[in-house]
Amino acid sequence: MRIEWASEHIGALITDIDLAAINPVEWATLYHTWLDRHVLIVRGQDLSIADFLAFGRRFGRVQPHPVIKSRHPEVPELTVMGLGARKDDGSVDPSIYNRGLGWHTDGPWDRNVCKATQLLGREIPSSGGDTLFANMHRALDALPSPLAARIAGLDALYVYGGKARTGIDLLPAAAQDRPPARYPLIRTHGETGRRTLYFNPYHILEIADVSPAESDELIALLTEHMIAPNADYRHAWQVGDLVTWDNRCTLHAATGGYPVNEPRIHWRCTIMAE
Repeated sequence: MRIEWASEHIGALITDIDLAAINPVEWATLYHTWLDRHVLIVRGQDLSIADFLAFGRRFGRVQPHPVIKSRHPEVPELTVMGLGARKDDGSVDPSIYNRGLGWHTDGPWDRNVCKATQLLGREIPSSGGDTLFANMHRALDALPSPLAARIAGLDALYVYGGKARTGIDLLPAAAQDRPPARYPLIRTHGETGRRTLYFNPYHILEIADVSPAESDELIALLTEHMIAPNADYRHAWQVGDLVTWDNRCTLHAATGGYPVNEPRIHWRCTIMAE
């Protein structure tokens, strides 16, 4: 097993390993590397669905995603990203093609903590389709002192799709009206003890216990400052890349820009904290 840093402050690139046959020492090394680097990129993986989900379960409880239309028809814990992107008339479904654009973390609208997300590249277009990742420990460290002081002790309320409820039509009716989840803007990572900015401009409803005007102002300021200088990484996908990121201390964003006539298919699973 070979380990290299993907960028200065986030990401570890792992090669020369088969995740379907790792031993306890290799797993311990991978997990500690993930906690330290927040994004684990393992190249060259040709896994079955069972092996893919088994690796996800090493991190925590695998939970079906609430968007039912992209779940595997026989394995609900497996989401197939990009499936159904083309409509029967040959046009592209923008809700699928553009899914994941904009900086966000997965699952803040869930009252249970979304620990990690895992993607396996199955079909990769000839260009475009990269994914961005950012270190939110660094974001907190880089916040202007007055802004950091203003948000200390404040919580944010989250719902799927945020105030605009973007993409809410992708959810089943029973999941569309769930009450907001509430999380501190400055959280302590449950395993490392490190403080991190926990902020998702895509799914945020409001900042609690301040006026609507101040909430809007703080959201705009945090959106401006949430990506610290030199704290991000751009991943150019290859077939067989398995990427696992820590939703408790990172943001990520799809970039789009790939040819609409080429498939971009990933297996995905959502991993919850125990």
